[in-house]
Amino acid sequence: MMDTVLTIVRLRWALTWAALRKSVWQTIGYVISLLMGVAVVVGTGLLAWFLGDPAGVNNASGFAQGLEVIMVLLGAFITLMTAFAQLMLIGESSTMSPRKLELYGIPDRTLQAGLLAAGLSGIPAICAIIALMLWSLAYRWMGVGVVVAAVVSAPLTVITVVSFSKMVINAATTLVRSNRGKNLFYIIVMITFVAICYVPSITLNSSMEGIEFSIDTFAAPAAIFAWTPFGAAFQLPFDVLHGSWGPLIGRLAVLALSWVLCFMASTWCLRHERLVSGSQSEAVSVKGIGAFSWMPDSVSGAVSARLFTYLKRDPRQGLMFAFPVIFLVLMAFQSHGITPVVWTALPMSAMFFSITESNGLAYDGRGLTMQVISGVSGVADRLGRVRIYVGVILTYLVALTIACFVVTGDWRTPDGILMGMTFAAGAACLAFCGLGLAEVVSCVLMYPVPSMEKPFATPQGRAVAQGFFPLVYLLGMFVLAVPSGLVAIVLAVAGQWDMYWVLIPVFLLNGAGFLALGSWLGGKLMDARMLSIVSTLDSFASLQK
Repeated sequence: MMDTVLTIVRLRWALTWAALRKSVWQTIGYVISLLMGVAVVVGTGLLAWFLGDPAGVNNASGFAQGLEVIMVLLGAFITLMTAFAQLMLIGESSTMSPRKLELYGIPDRTLQAGLLAAGLSGIPAICAIIALMLWSLAYRWMGVGVVVAAVVSAPLTVITVVSFSKMVINAATTLVRSNRGKNLFYIIVMITFVAICYVPSITLNSSMEGIEFSIDTFAAPAAIFAWTPFGAAFQLPFDVLHGSWGPLIGRLAVLALSWVLCFMASTWCLRHERLVSGSQSEAVSVKGIGAFSWMPDSVSGAVSARLFTYLKRDPRQGLMFAFPVIFLVLMAFQSHGITPVVWTALPMSAMFFSITESNGLAYDGRGLTMQVISGVSGVADRLGRVRIYVGVILTYLVALTIACFVVTGDWRTPDGILMGMTFAAGAACLAFCGLGLAEVVSCVLMYPVPSMEKPFATPQGRAVAQGFFPLVYLLGMFVLAVPSGLVAIVLAVAGQWDMYWVLIPVFLLNGAGFLALGSWLGGKLMDARMLSIVSTLDSFASLQK
């Protein structure tokens, strides 16, 4: 068994080096990721050295208790967030997918052990272990035993995080099989992820509202999390500090039990996937020709109908349409009667309306090939796609605007109505600028995406590109909105901010202008790169198998 596990680990690195030699961009991305990991390690070491200075802040009254509570809660938070982030953004790596190794007759437990070891041997896991070991420097004023316990807890923490993440991903990949179930699951995961992210902000807002909170307030939750696999490893050094040897052994047992349960669950998912693969396919009956019956009878209309049909069934893109509702609920919850805070949900939502369209051709995949063979022009393609997204954007903005008026009550006054319409126009500007930009960058800055059937998988080489290319899109969106920003600055500098309603037509013209320009330029760019795009999409499809 051990030889097989080591072989899988060596295979993982062999595939990594092969991918780096094949692609310059993957090499650059890998180097950037490595530099980010080194920065985290160095930053953690410096902060730990500062906190562990015997003459430093640790002399303050209650510092040890506060550090204990913070470490347990923060550690549990990071563990949960890592699992959610990996589920949404990283997924199940296709580089070492169990499906690629199932033909070799490797026993399920051995294969799962090899995949776990391969995950623990990656750069993220190694950097995390080193950073957590360096964090032991923050405890050096507590004694040698505490430092040793912190060093030992570092690999235990990483093993817990990797085991739990793999179990969550395996369960999601195996158990959520229908497209409707995948869409629902994605939305639930996204809502949970965003809610967890806003916990610190909600806590601070509560304190600003006069709700008392201190370290003692969080002592009880920390004590609970210390007995869960999410926070147990972070409590070990403090058990040594307090001489609590019984709880120390109990927490080690909790960690060991959690590893065993995660391993058993992941192995069961692997076995279940092998046994039922292909047996749960759903029979779908379709009446009529769907969207093709009511879209314009033109080439661009056919493109629109195809895109509309894809969006209804694609769980990878469906979760983006949950963002507006999430933002509205969160902003309303944190507004504390300040209505402009609620209205910020509109521009925040506008940032994400077209983020998947910025890589829309990759989501189409080989489905674009028939369109290219049919001789569809790039301009017709861009027009067909813009028609759908403009409809989605306008529908959402109208619904969100009405919802904001209801929540804030600004519909009762002319000033409130004017402010709401200005926010809505600003959101439309951002959304249309983003859509116009998406029609251009989707022809150039493409990156592989998981297949529609396996949205939790990760095509090789996707992680770095997925992080940087959407960032280019988001920054470009704000650059295109600069003309409206300049008008707003002029009004503020001239002391005429009472005339901010002038921004409404400026916003609309700014957004519509760049939407038209981006659609035309994207079409011309697509015509020029059509064969290259098809070749790229074909290589992306090979990574989804």
